[in-house]
Amino acid sequence: MQLISFVIPVFRNKDSLEPTYEQITTLFKNELSDFNYEIVFVDDGSDDGSIDKLLELRERDKQVRVFKLSRNWGQISAVQCGLIKSKGDVAIKMSADLQEPIYDIPKFIREWEKGNDIIICYRKERADSFIADNTSKFFYFLMRIGNPRMPKGGFDFYILSRRAVNQMNSINARNRFLQGDVLWMGYNVKYMPYKRLPRKIGKSQHHLWRKVKVFIDGLIYTSYLPIRLMSLFGALTAVGGLVYMIFIIINRYLKDNPESMGWASLMVLNLMIGGMIMLMLGIIGEYVWRIHDQTRNRPDFIIDKKYDND
Repeated sequence: MQLISFVIPVFRNKDSLEPTYEQITTLFKNELSDFNYEIVFVDDGSDDGSIDKLLELRERDKQVRVFKLSRNWGQISAVQCGLIKSKGDVAIKMSADLQEPIYDIPKFIREWEKGNDIIICYRKERADSFIADNTSKFFYFLMRIGNPRMPKGGFDFYILSRRAVNQMNSINARNRFLQGDVLWMGYNVKYMPYKRLPRKIGKSQHHLWRKVKVFIDGLIYTSYLPIRLMSLFGALTAVGGLVYMIFIIINRYLKDNPESMGWASLMVLNLMIGGMIMLMLGIIGEYVWRIHDQTRNRPDFIIDKKYDND
């Protein structure tokens, strides 16, 4: 029997872990009874008792494997850990917040059986707040400029064949954007829409600063858009300066009308160009920091304790 691995990062999800486990195991009593399963939970430094609930599930079912990270490393690191530790013929990356339709997984697995290495379950609809919905749409609009294969609503719920998992695990990069890596591999991809369910238990731990970091990582990691925009703005500024220089020369020597910009105009121009330079330096600094972070060659996560069969 083939093995399905569920890779689930956990951060302050204590109350949703039990129903998540119950919904997954129910599938294997019904539609997926011809498969074996393992559930790889990675506790990302939770401080709400999530690890105790995970160990309780582990005590009940030895197919539950638990890895406790030494601190909160971030969801991407937790997912990387889960993918590395997974053993299945196919791996399903999902969240522990019950916002993804677990009941649709058999349909997605059948697509994998048809030979698709990657099944991207993208959010066609989402029962989120107006602000969360629109900021997400804006973020993925920018992501699609650099990677047109990115679904409009983005995705966090995906299924990878064993060879796709192995390829993901072979990537040695810091500050990763996993959705970009999934699309970058270029294997057979199947896009499957789903409606993101409303959150009924707990609250989102993706606060503003986390979303900003994901936004910056995604934009810099997956495309040259920031650098190209810097080049474009620089070129436009240079052309504008050249045109204005010619305009001043014409006024001075042909019309005998010296141009006087005035203090206010000069200050506005200086502030605008100075702000643009500082923004460009900040973008370059982000790239330099990532190069420095990569050269240190530190691990993406540290496992504090593991509760496994090995």
